[in-house]
This record gives sequence, structure tokens and C-alpha cells, in this order.
Amino acid sequence: MKHLIIYVHPNENSLNHSLLSHVKEILDSGNNEVKIRDLYALHFDPVLSLQDMQGWHAREVSEDVQREQEHILWADQITFIYPIWWTGLPAVMKGYFDRVFSYGFAYRYDQGTQKGLLKGKKAVIINTHGKSHEEYQQSGMDNALALTSDLGIFKYSGLEIIRHFFFDKADKASSENIKHWKMQISNAYYPSLLNAE
Repeated sequence: MKHLIIYVHPNENSLNHSLLSHVKEILDSGNNEVKIRDLYALHFDPVLSLQDMQGWHAREVSEDVQREQEHILWADQITFIYPIWWTGLPAVMKGYFDRVFSYGFAYRYDQGTQKGLLKGKKAVIINTHGKSHEEYQQSGMDNALALTSDLGIFKYSGLEIIRHFFFDKADKASSENIKHWKMQISNAYYPSLLNAE
């Protein structure tokens, strides 16, 4: 199975990087093909330009966007790993969606009806955040995140979400917490690994 991992975090010693290493280890053990796109390491430009927007309808994209779109087309399954900052996506992750999930590639409108163009591809999303699940539930932020990311980005573009993990109080996570989270992540990949062997 062809797996693409899109990773966002500037710190190689972060929890997110540890989760990235864990996912790669799981996928490598299943004889999958794995590609990692570390957006910070790639110095991916997140700024959507007028030139980007003008290119959509002409079916023309810049070289860096085309390269990312080719990776997405290659993949059977995409894993997104990024923290929740300010109750949303890190800027480079948001910019990636703005530029790479472009009109005519990730979605289009047919006679006024929106159509996701990435159907047939699966997604796992792994997020960390500082607040507790209880705080997110009390404020309604858990529902807001599901609407803006799951419905507004992933399902909108046709991706089938296998699991969306929200690992809470990540800045205070114990070794037991992290072990449990990694076990949950492993369980999400077992069907793919069994199919790949």
C-alpha cells in the first residue's frame, strides 16, 4: 500500500516527531511504500498568491504545488500529523491546504454542486493539543474542529477518514499517555497492514 505522511512541526524533539517516527515504524513493518513530506524541512511556502489563484482555472500550478499534488495522487492513504495551535491548523498546514488542495485538483463544482476529487483515498489525522478533552467539550471546540477540518477540508475533498485522533494535554503527557496513544495509532493501521501483506 502506498502511504504518504504529511508532517508539520518545527521541533525534531517534539511529541509530534515521536508520533511521526512511530507511524513510519508501523508502516515499514507492513512492507508498505512510505513517503514523508515534512513541510518545515521542505521550507514549503504556505502563502496563497494571486498567481496561484489565477492558475486554478487555467489548470496551471507552480512547480512546488505540482510536486505535492503528485505525491497525493501517488498515495492510497494519507496520514496528517500536526499540532492544534490557537484552536486550528499551524500556518504552514493551512497554507498547504490553501495551495495544494486547489480547485480542479481536490474539488470542483459540477453545475453548482461541489464534488470532492480525492475519493478512493483514505486519511488518518493525528493532532495534539494542550487543553483537555473536557475543556474542548465544554466550549464546543471539539465540534468546531470536526466541522472545520473533517467536514470542511478532508471530507470536502473526498477523503475517507479512518481515524482522527485528538491527543489532549500533550504538553504534560506522561510516558504512559504516550504509550497508550501509540497503541491507539497502531490499531488504526492494522487493517491496512494486513491487506498489504
